[in-house]
Amino acid sequence: MNFHVLTLFPEMIENGLNTSILGRAAAKGLLSFEAINIRDYTLERHGQADDYPYGGGAGMVMQAEPIYRAYEALTERIGSRPRVVYLTPQGRVFNQSIARELAAEKELVFLCGHYEGVDERVLEMIVTDELSAGDYVLTGGELPAMMMIDCISRLIPGVLNNQDSAEFESFHDNLLEYPQYTRPEVFMGKRVPEILLSGHHANIEKWRREQSILRTFKKRPELLERAALSEKDQEFLRELMQNKA
Repeated sequence: MNFHVLTLFPEMIENGLNTSILGRAAAKGLLSFEAINIRDYTLERHGQADDYPYGGGAGMVMQAEPIYRAYEALTERIGSRPRVVYLTPQGRVFNQSIARELAAEKELVFLCGHYEGVDERVLEMIVTDELSAGDYVLTGGELPAMMMIDCISRLIPGVLNNQDSAEFESFHDNLLEYPQYTRPEVFMGKRVPEILLSGHHANIEKWRREQSILRTFKKRPELLERAALSEKDQEFLRELMQNKA
């Protein structure tokens, strides 16, 4: 999968993505990350890509022309017009379901706003999706873009050494992940649950499933409304609710 990020600060993207698991996946050719400097496409001789807002107000607004020219140059180079994700608090809040949807794309473009925003006209012309990292305001779209790229990349086959890791982490089936433990068996008086030392895989899987439901019930109960629960899961959940009552 190929990620293209339109940004005023390409060094943030390059430094943030070419490390750890994503860096190794890129080295293997499973992913590619391209940071496109919007300033390279301005016609202003000093590289200015923003200006004062019409109607007055504080701050600066990113200009439409350099963004549009950067996107058009990209589409001409790759021979297609991929989806363009604009990072904005006004968009849909990003989640695992959206990540799975976007992971099916071959090419994906992220547009990172900055300052007081982006000229509305270019958003109307090239943006296909507006996504938010949450109900708060950041300096720019670079950090949300990297977060979303990280999440999407983990769903690409081969990126993770163990593909099960992508499927059975938090938010699989809209449930939080069960507790994890490693050596030593006892740490400062706290023992690893005996069931995990038993070697009985069926019992371990049952315990993990119940712990996922329990954690979700305690920490993110709203997720249970959309969780994929079996009859046994639902029976366990009813017991939890009765005990709470």
